[in-house]
Amino acid sequence: MTEPGDDLVEGDRVELRVGAPAHGGHCVARIGGPGGRVVFVRHALPGERVTAEVTELHRGYLRADAVEVHEPSPDRVAAPCPWAHPGGCGGCDLQHVAEDAQREWKAAVVREALTRVGGLPGDVVDRLGVQVRALPGGLLGWRTRVRYAVDAAGRPGLLQHRSHQVVPIDRCRIAHPAIQSLDVTARSWPDADAVEVVASTAGDLVQQEMRAGDRVQLTGPAQVGERAAGREWRLSADGFWQVHPAAADTLVEAVLELLRPAPGETAWDLYGGAGLFAAALAERTGARMTVVESAPAAVAAARENLADLPRVEVVAAKVDAALARRRVTGPVDLVVLDPPRTGAGGPVVRAVAAAGPRAVAYVACDPVALARDVATFTEAGWRLAEFRAYDCFPMTHHVECVALLLPTADAEVS
Repeated sequence: MTEPGDDLVEGDRVELRVGAPAHGGHCVARIGGPGGRVVFVRHALPGERVTAEVTELHRGYLRADAVEVHEPSPDRVAAPCPWAHPGGCGGCDLQHVAEDAQREWKAAVVREALTRVGGLPGDVVDRLGVQVRALPGGLLGWRTRVRYAVDAAGRPGLLQHRSHQVVPIDRCRIAHPAIQSLDVTARSWPDADAVEVVASTAGDLVQQEMRAGDRVQLTGPAQVGERAAGREWRLSADGFWQVHPAAADTLVEAVLELLRPAPGETAWDLYGGAGLFAAALAERTGARMTVVESAPAAVAAARENLADLPRVEVVAAKVDAALARRRVTGPVDLVVLDPPRTGAGGPVVRAVAAAGPRAVAYVACDPVALARDVATFTEAGWRLAEFRAYDCFPMTHHVECVALLLPTADAEVS
C-alpha cells in the first residue's frame, strides 16, 4: 500500500505543519496528517507551517530542512551566525530559537524521553519539575574547545549536519572569544586533517594540528590548567573537560546537593575522568573513594590531580569490566555515574544497584541514554527521586542532566 511521501526523493520539497521537538535538534512532522509518514525537520519550530526540502530517505521516515517558513512561531528569531542555515554549519541546531524557548525545547525533549523511554508515568515526570537552567555567560562565546575540520583545499571550517562536508567559515560565534581572536579560519592548512583549539579556564590557549592521525603541538602548553570545585587542575590539552566554562562547577554543585555526602561515607566515581566529582566528594567525606576510568590520559590526570587526597584510589579499567571482575568492591555509600553519550548500560546499572549504595548521582549528556538507564534502575527496585537539567551547550540541542536515584524504600519524588 502506497502512503503519502513514498514517492519523494532527496531534494524534493513538501509543505508541512511542524509538531513537537524531538531528540537530535529537529521537530517531528507527518506528511498528510497525523497518520502520515514521519519527517524529522531541522531549522523549524513547533507549530510552524513550512516548506521542507528532503535531505535523507529512510525506511519509515524522512529527514528534511525547513527552507521556507510560511507561518513562523513567535519564538523564531534571526540566527546570529550567517552559517546557521540549511546546508550550512551543522554545529548549532537552535540558533533560530529564542533563548527561553531553547531551554523549553530541551526540557520537552527530556520529559518525553523520561516518559517514553524511561517508562515513568506522566504525573511522576510532572512532579520532578523538569526545567533546563541557564548557565552564566549567555548564548554566544562560551565554547572553550573547538575542532575545525580541513577540506581537500586546505580550508578550515565546520561540518554540515550528518556530513563530512566542510563548510568554510569566518569564525564560530559560540567559540570562546580567545578562540575567535585566533587566525585559524583565515589561514590555509594544506597538511592538516583538522585543527583543535583550547582556551582553558586558567587562561591557557592551545592550537594543535592533526596530520594523518598524528597530533602536532603548534602553540601553547601540552598540559592546560582548569579551575573548578575550588581546585586547580592540570590535564592534557586534548583531554576531556567540560566545554562550557561554568559547567564543571555547576555539575559538581548539583551532585553535592543531591547526594548530600556525610563524613565517613565511601564512594565510587565511575567514568571518573580527571577526578572532578571524586575530589569534591572526598574532601567532604574524608573516606575511601574509588575512581574508575579507562582512558589512559584521563587516568594519568586523575592520579596527578588527586595525589593530595590519600584515600582516593584510581583504577584504570572499563567500568563494566571493573565491576564484573570485582576490581571495585563494596560496601559503598555513594556512587557518581558520568558515562559517555551512550549511557552506562544494563550490566553497569544492575551492578551498581546490587552494590547497595545509599544514593546514586547520574550525570548525563544524553537524555535518551539516561532514560534507558533509569528504566533499568526501576527494574532493579530504584526510583528517580530528583532531577536537574542545565543548558551547558547553548544554541545546540544538547543538554546536561543530573539525576538522583534512590532505593525504592527511600525514594520520594520531590
